[in-house]
Formats: sequence, C-alpha cells, structure tokens
Amino acid sequence: MAAGLAWERDAAGWPNRGASRFVEAAGLRWHVQVYGTGPPALLLHGSAASCHSWRAFGPELAQRYTVIAPDLPGHGFSAPATRRLQDLDGVAAGVGELLAVLGMSPQVAVGHSVGAAILVRMALDRHIAPEALASLNGAFLPFSGLAGQLFPTTARLLTYNPLVPFWLAFRARNRAFLAEVLARTGSRIDRQGVDLYQRLATDPGHVAAALGMMARTHDGLHTLMADLPDLSVPLVLLAAEGDRTVPPAQAERVRLRLPSARLESLPGLGHLAHEEDPAGVARRVLAALDAAAPKRRGGAAVR
Repeated sequence: MAAGLAWERDAAGWPNRGASRFVEAAGLRWHVQVYGTGPPALLLHGSAASCHSWRAFGPELAQRYTVIAPDLPGHGFSAPATRRLQDLDGVAAGVGELLAVLGMSPQVAVGHSVGAAILVRMALDRHIAPEALASLNGAFLPFSGLAGQLFPTTARLLTYNPLVPFWLAFRARNRAFLAEVLARTGSRIDRQGVDLYQRLATDPGHVAAALGMMARTHDGLHTLMADLPDLSVPLVLLAAEGDRTVPPAQAERVRLRLPSARLESLPGLGHLAHEEDPAGVARRVLAALDAAAPKRRGGAAVR
C-alpha cells in the first residue's frame, strides 16, 4: 500500500501551506495547520477530506481565533493510523495527544461530518473541555437496517484488499467520475476544491485511510449515541437542507437524544456547506458559538 501523499512532492499550491507543520504525537507524524490570533479553535474535517476542507472557512475564524486544523490519521499529509488510532475512541484520544504536544486547549471546536462525532467523543472522554461545540452536518448515527449490517464488513474487506484503494484512486483520475461523486453530496464547490479532492482521491493511501475510518468508526457511533446525554458541553447542530450524505433529519434525531443541543438549518447548501459558502457559514458558526457560550465572544468577555 502507498504510504500516502508526500509533502515535498505533492504540497505545491496546498491551501494555507505557510501555516503547515509536522508534529509527532500518539506514535504518529501529523500534518497540522495553525494560524490566526486569539484563543484556540479546533477544526476537524470529515472522512475522505483533509484540512484543505477549511481552506477559506478557517481564515474567517482566524480573525478571532487561533485555528488548529489537523489532517486526521492517514488523510492528507498525516501518516497512516497506528492500530490504536483506528476506531472512534482511538482517533479521539490521538487528537487529544496532538493538542497536548502543541500545548493548546481549544476554547471552541468545529467538526464536519464524522469530525463532529470525533469532537463529541473527545469532549465526553475529557480530551477537550471547550466552551462550545459546533457540528456541520455531523455524522453521528451508524447506518441502519441491512446497510448497517453490511457496510462495516464491506468497507473492512475493501480496506484489507490492497488492490481496491488503487482501483478507486485510478477511477478518481477521471474528472467526470469525481465530479459525480462530489455532486452526490448535494454541494457545488469551486474548481480549486474539485482539484484538491482529486489530488487526495488519486492517492491510494488516502483512499485506504478514508475507507478504514468509515469502517472502524461505525461501531463507535452506537456507543456515542448511547453516551450523548452525558455531554455537558453546549452543542450546536448546523444542518444543510440539501445535504444528500447526512440528511438533515439525522440532526433532529441527535437533538432529540440531547435536548440541550440547538439545531439550526443552512438553506440552499449541501454536505460541503463550509466549502460552498465559507464566509456565510463561518458567520453562522461564530454566531452559534457566541450564543452557546455567551460569557465569551472570540476570547473577549461580553458585557
């Protein structure tokens, strides 16, 4: 299996690359971007993405916060996950160790898709203690019915077959194929965004990591939903009305499980809402975080 993207070879033109650094933590070499001013804000991307997903959204938050945006294990330029970092609990603990090495404790945190689930797991396990969490189209629910029985096993088989990631990476060289995959999220992103996803999707190591994360975090979502009522950190659920990957109805189910959570709709956007309209979604997220933790606004006390 390919080791993944190589910084020296593949990082030309990577968004916000001046903020990139490589950090050893939890037995892994992480790629993480740190930029901005103010209290720390942790941003976690979803499966199959990387910190590039925050390329325009992150700088909006960086006007008030110091953004910490890592590539999750095996994604982007981070090294492949070790065995203990392969499930939801393990990834959560690993990101916690990364923060400890950085010496940063996030005041707020924002997660997209499964990145939101990882953040909630981190908060439940006391790896972070932010004032508020924001979920962008959070993927908290395991697949149900027959899909729930078949998907994790199928994804594991695809991951363990060394030819499958190479085949999928080869397919991603076809621009029309990749554009169709992205369109199925309900989002329309710009040309640069498609180019960056193609760079990721044509790397077999990244594809294998994405498949592995989908397979190995699935079981942990059952436990996460069971533990959700114990979450003490304010949670805001922002759900895009056009999301075809994580339907907005899932956010309502999460809110019913955690009545203290606040649910807000993002009209006219899909699963990659923060890439479609980074400035507009950033404003919504900042307002939601302010409302969820009213004692502070971007680090300054509210009078």
